[in-house]
Amino acid sequence: MMTLAARIHPRAPDFIQLMRLNRPIGTWLLLWPTLWALWLAADGLPNIRVLVIFILGVVLMRAAGCVINDFADRHIDGHVTRTLGRPLATGKISAREALITFGILVAISGLLVMLTNGLTFFLSLGGLALAALYPFCKRFTFYPQLVLGAAFSWAIPMAFAAQTGELPHTLWLLYLANLIWTVAYDTEYAMCDREDDLRIGVKSTAILFGEADRAIIGILQGLTLLCLLVVGARFNLGLYFHLGLIGMLGGFVWQQWLIRDRQPQACLRAFLSNHWAGMVVFIGLALDMMLG
Repeated sequence: MMTLAARIHPRAPDFIQLMRLNRPIGTWLLLWPTLWALWLAADGLPNIRVLVIFILGVVLMRAAGCVINDFADRHIDGHVTRTLGRPLATGKISAREALITFGILVAISGLLVMLTNGLTFFLSLGGLALAALYPFCKRFTFYPQLVLGAAFSWAIPMAFAAQTGELPHTLWLLYLANLIWTVAYDTEYAMCDREDDLRIGVKSTAILFGEADRAIIGILQGLTLLCLLVVGARFNLGLYFHLGLIGMLGGFVWQQWLIRDRQPQACLRAFLSNHWAGMVVFIGLALDMMLG
C-alpha cells in the first residue's frame, strides 16, 4: 500500500501512516462490535445500506481518531520508542495539516450518518466528542482506556438506532461488554509503553494497575464473557454463539500466556490477537441467527 501510494503522490505514505490505514487492527476492533450490534438489532438481516454506511463510518472514524491522537501526542511521540517514526513527531506532517485531515474525515463521516435518521445523527455527536476527548485524557487521568472503551462502544447504540430507530435497554449490556473488553486489550497495549510513559509522565491503566495488571486484565476478560453470556440469554442465542464465546475464551487464555513476563513485544502480540477474539464472536453470532 505504502509503495503504491508513493507512486501516486510522494506525501501519500505519510498521510496513510497518520491515519493508520497501513495498520488496520484498530479498524477491526471497532468493526466487530459494530457488526455484533447490527446483526442483533436486525435479527440477523441488517439493512444493506445501513451496513455499508457503518462499515465506511468505522474506517473513517478510526482514521480520524488516529489523526487527533497523533495531534494530541505530537510532543510526546518522539520520546516513546514505539512511536518515534510517526509523521507528526518527525515533522513530515504539520499540526495544521493533521487538523485539516481530521476535519475532512469527520465531515465525510457526518454526511454518511445523515443518510440514516435523526436519532443516529444525534448519537454521533456524542461519539465524536468521546473520540476527540480520548487522546487528551492520558494527561490528567489514569483511566484513558475507559474513555477509549466508551468511544469504541458508541457505534453499538448508533447501530441499533440506525437499524430500528430505537434504543432498547438490552443494547447497553452489549455496550458494557465491549467497554470492558476494550479496557482489557488497551491495557495490554499500554503495557508496551509503560517504561516510556512512566519516564515522561503519561498516565494509563497499565501504570495504575502495576503488578496487578495481569490479574485485573483477567478479571476484565472474565466480565466481558459474562456480559456476553447475558446478551446471549437476552437475545435467545444458541450453540454457535456460545462456541464463539469459547473461542474468545481461548484467545484470552493465550493472551494471558503471552503477557506473563510483561515483555513489550509479547504484550503487543496479545493486543493484536483481540482481532480474532472479536471475529469468532461475530461468526458465532451470525451463524446462530442464520441457522438457529
